[in-house]
Amino acid sequence: MLHRFRPPAQSGDGGHRLRAPSRLHAFNRYEIKYLVDAGLVDELREELEPRLDLDPHCPDEGYAIWSVYYDTRTLRFYWEKIEGLRFRRKLRIRHYGDRFAAGDDTPVFVEIKQRVNRVTQKRRVRVPYLDALRLCDGRRMISHEPSQRAFLEEVLDLVCRLDLRATAMTGYTRHAYLGRDADAGLRVTFDRRVRGRDRDFGFGVDAVNRFIVPPHKAIMEVKANERVPYWLTDLTAKRNLQVVRLSKYCQSVEAHGLAPRSVFHVPDRDLDRGRQAALPEA
Repeated sequence: MLHRFRPPAQSGDGGHRLRAPSRLHAFNRYEIKYLVDAGLVDELREELEPRLDLDPHCPDEGYAIWSVYYDTRTLRFYWEKIEGLRFRRKLRIRHYGDRFAAGDDTPVFVEIKQRVNRVTQKRRVRVPYLDALRLCDGRRMISHEPSQRAFLEEVLDLVCRLDLRATAMTGYTRHAYLGRDADAGLRVTFDRRVRGRDRDFGFGVDAVNRFIVPPHKAIMEVKANERVPYWLTDLTAKRNLQVVRLSKYCQSVEAHGLAPRSVFHVPDRDLDRGRQAALPEA
């Protein structure tokens, strides 16, 4: 439900300081994903730390990321991913930090993430949560800076023209590392406890989530502007890490039975005996 608008307040939440101060961001990167045993993550982090710096805003315990994805009634964006279209995109609202702390004025990101051939492009703008809901759910233009106008108009056009609606939610705990010196632009992340739900999409809603990736598995993602350094490819080869085609959004869609499971779905047969039960999460 939309509430009365209040001007945005400054947030002291460190999770929102994970990005540069500009209010409109764009990233072009190559992305490679690996599915690894969660028990191996700390060993991999130890091997990476002599060469990479921990994201200065990433606490020892990692930080939470919650995203609400928008799609058509026929799951157009989902099927574009499954079919591997050379150009595809998706729309989401993303929140960093404790989801229960998200209120009307909390800064969030409205993002369009798209794939053009092998390059991943991400464009986003930081706005108060209530404004993000006005735009994506209420389908109304929001106040903006001049530099944001074209992007916000694109989002509004997508939402209205394709009749987009909130479809799935994902959440996980991330540790992030940044390249230094010759490896500037390199980013390596580890995502654990990957959960999601298919309803009650408000970040602050006291709703339950379920694991959409088995809890003993983690996702290691390598993002590079131009190339992955040899030392990192050697490390993944030494550990016999296998590249996977994995989308957290698609995992959530399939785990909740919104679409048939694809050949790329991570099997959940290894979840504990209560694996199909919805699990409450903080």
